[in-house]
Amino acid sequence: MDHASVLALYDRDMREGARPESPDARVERTAGVVRHIGGEGGWNGVLWSGLDPTGADAAIAAQIGFFTGLGRAFEWKLHGHDHPADLGRRLTEAGFTAESEETLMVGETAGQLTGGEPPEGVRIVPVTDRAGVDLMVEANERAFGRDGAWLRDLVLARLATDPDGIVAVVALAGDVPVSSARMEMIPGTGFAGLWGGGTVEEWRGRGVYRALIAHRARIAAERGYRYLQVDASDQSRPILERLGFAALSTTTPYTYVP
Repeated sequence: MDHASVLALYDRDMREGARPESPDARVERTAGVVRHIGGEGGWNGVLWSGLDPTGADAAIAAQIGFFTGLGRAFEWKLHGHDHPADLGRRLTEAGFTAESEETLMVGETAGQLTGGEPPEGVRIVPVTDRAGVDLMVEANERAFGRDGAWLRDLVLARLATDPDGIVAVVALAGDVPVSSARMEMIPGTGFAGLWGGGTVEEWRGRGVYRALIAHRARIAAERGYRYLQVDASDQSRPILERLGFAALSTTTPYTYVP
């Protein structure tokens, strides 16, 4: 994999060329910034920026004014290779709060197609209705120790409005959910995004996470996607590196609350 070329392709297709996440959302491109304005309960923020040092502060102020005018908190999704190099400092000085840094990792679907079967006693099933979403959320809550209402709303909305753009799965040990994950696919790009993979503590280290990646990779490859993209935490990065994923950059959410 040519890391620089794949990163440039990712920036072009997934950030500069971003699509709205729902029918009631919109994407706007203005003054060196690509921003997403979510629909009811949707995500609001800056996906990409191409700024120079002389105009960066004014561009930041303009986005604060825009989203504040809508009465919305928003996120500036900063990547480690974005310019200017001190953009993170400028965001902090403008009133943003930095959240945890993650690693942008990319792997090729072809590299994930062999092996990856779930451990004995575990099966992977598709999530297509509310009952399946409830199982998915239960696994997510047990894995991450946080309320999963946001995940329930997100997956139900995507299944209702864009079922071909999302693949949601849950791993069951008998009838008990032990892991879940989703994949989001953007038509016209070569990337499928892997999101939300989490396994309950007693099942970690037994191949469930790997099996969920392989399962989604096979679906992505069948639909013509070459790359898998993950915003990886420090916990999942070593696993992904062992599976052949490459670290291309970092990504840090900077949040602003009016």
